[in-house]
Amino acid sequence: MATNLSFHSPSKPSSHFQLKPKLSPPLFAKISSFRCRASVQTLVAVEPEPVFTSVKTFAPATVANLGPGFDFLGCAVDGLGDHVTLRVDPSVRAGEILISEITGTATKLSTNPLRNCAGIAAIATMKMLGIRSVGLSLDLHKGLPLGSGLGSSAASAAAAAVAVNEIFGRKLGREELVLAGLESEAKVSGYHADNIAPAIMGGFVLIRSYEPLDLKPLRFPSDKDLFFVLVSPEFEAPTKKMRAALPTEIPMAHHVWNSSQAAALVAAVLEGDAVMLGKALSADRVVEPTRAPLIPGMEAVKKAALEAGAFGCTISGAGPTAVAVIDVEEKGEEIGEKMVEAFTKVGNLKSVASVKKLDKIGARLVSSISR
Repeated sequence: MATNLSFHSPSKPSSHFQLKPKLSPPLFAKISSFRCRASVQTLVAVEPEPVFTSVKTFAPATVANLGPGFDFLGCAVDGLGDHVTLRVDPSVRAGEILISEITGTATKLSTNPLRNCAGIAAIATMKMLGIRSVGLSLDLHKGLPLGSGLGSSAASAAAAAVAVNEIFGRKLGREELVLAGLESEAKVSGYHADNIAPAIMGGFVLIRSYEPLDLKPLRFPSDKDLFFVLVSPEFEAPTKKMRAALPTEIPMAHHVWNSSQAAALVAAVLEGDAVMLGKALSADRVVEPTRAPLIPGMEAVKKAALEAGAFGCTISGAGPTAVAVIDVEEKGEEIGEKMVEAFTKVGNLKSVASVKKLDKIGARLVSSISR
């Protein structure tokens, strides 16, 4: 569930802010202004016909929060993610979708489209397009494990939303697809766009506002290098459980500090300053201190990353994956080894390290078969 910062008492000043649960707002995008209203509605005047009989799409893993940017900053990372294969299927009732197969890292997911991230996003996209005359079947290949802190549910939703849009001729823009994916996220892990937005749009994304939803892509300079060291332990940290651990109040000083660090992080992205980005990423005083103790060895892993030369390190999303940043790939591999050692020695957890670039593209079409 997304959270809203408000004063502890509206009648008098306080040195603390209160984190209050925020109900999931309704979802409807008016194309011109991209505002959330009512439930997802049809955005296309005439029902489009499929231009392909089959498409295959990919959506990348994402790092949400980036330290001080809880629920409003995220980015996509290259090479890891989920695939969706979508087909026009005459055996499926018109206007409906069937999940026919789930393979990969999480084969026990529900094949009920109403209880599956990919299915929910696909249905929302079909509704936006006004699809009533065609039935679809969907295969999901999970490249991301559940509860990894790498946007597993968002990757499935993003790949599915893009697949539906592509098979009907790409009638919707990326902002509308984010809304379709956000419908899925709201039902599965909470109303937050810091995974689904970068999964679909690529790069770094700032969620300036949720009501109305306002997304701001942040362009990292193409002539600057940035690498993410991702270390994932064999430990599941469900998003809902990790969100339940968050504090209900934070000191005013922590609010001011986190705000300044988030601003510095945005500036670092736009300037391509990997060193400042790392410093800001490491500086969260609100969320990381409450979540790190729930992940065995996390504090030691962060210390090991920084001692090995990382510019910064924090928890990726809700965890348990740890993410460090650096500007040289070979150095990133050395840092990853030290982080793996720390998870083993202190957390007694096996882990796997990888060094990845920023994914600047987001969810995309991989292949298609024309009608």
